[in-house]
Amino acid sequence: MFDLSAYMTEKRSRIDHHLTERLENSPAPTLLTRAMTYSLMAGGKRIRPILCLASAEAVGRGDTGILTAACAIEMIHTYSLIHDDLPAMDDDALRRGKPTCHTAFDEATAILAGDALLTLAFEVLAHTAQSAGIAPDRWLRVIGGVARAAGRSGMIEGQMQDMAAEGNPLDLDRLERMHALKTGALIEVSVFTGALLAGADEWQTDRLGRYARNIGLAFQVCDDLLNVYGDSEQMGKATGTDHERGKATYPALMGLGPSRRLAEDLVHESLKAIEEFDNRSDPLRAIARYTIDRTR
Repeated sequence: MFDLSAYMTEKRSRIDHHLTERLENSPAPTLLTRAMTYSLMAGGKRIRPILCLASAEAVGRGDTGILTAACAIEMIHTYSLIHDDLPAMDDDALRRGKPTCHTAFDEATAILAGDALLTLAFEVLAHTAQSAGIAPDRWLRVIGGVARAAGRSGMIEGQMQDMAAEGNPLDLDRLERMHALKTGALIEVSVFTGALLAGADEWQTDRLGRYARNIGLAFQVCDDLLNVYGDSEQMGKATGTDHERGKATYPALMGLGPSRRLAEDLVHESLKAIEEFDNRSDPLRAIARYTIDRTR
């Protein structure tokens, strides 16, 4: 029986150690570096970098270069959380059980810390591409893919649509498109990055892409559900905020039961996409099931 808890604990430890090393290579500990470190090392689940590593292992390779790419994606994810929490966005006071970056420091410092993490991610990707022993064309595809997933064709456009939808009802098709950008794009590129850098062929890349698209949406559906009935202390952030802000969510459009069934169907499809992979894909299978069983 595959032990997901042990697997994720070991991967989180490696990821946290690598992130710490990257931050320690920064200049003297300025206010900016302290704010970056505060948010990056606040104890997140590290789902995106773990998916990157797990997809590489499913193809049959794992090395420091892939770990570095996984950590760059986590830097981008953390930058997005810092900016999402700002007063101009969601105006949240808690993240991962701690005061948000703009609360712990100030708004200007939080903006700059997010900007610096985004920029550092691409610095790390470019630097590693020169020394990792992986074909340069694969690194270029990864860097381009990460940029698209994080930018106006992915996460940022999804956030813009999410803000525009507050108080304005969306139908299910538009809601799915929005979340495919806001949440799904970075999850999908995490899987793509690990697979491509590990040498995945076209068939493997296609199947892993289907897997990632389905769990990316399932992850968002479950986030919507947790915002309704989750435990705020366990989640480390306030619940019920989606309803208060008039956000477009799956529970609001479909109800709790149908939303839960949708998440289960999406996980089923993700597992079906990789059913022909061998037991090296067991971590991906377990993560898919974890998506709908998690409590934070």
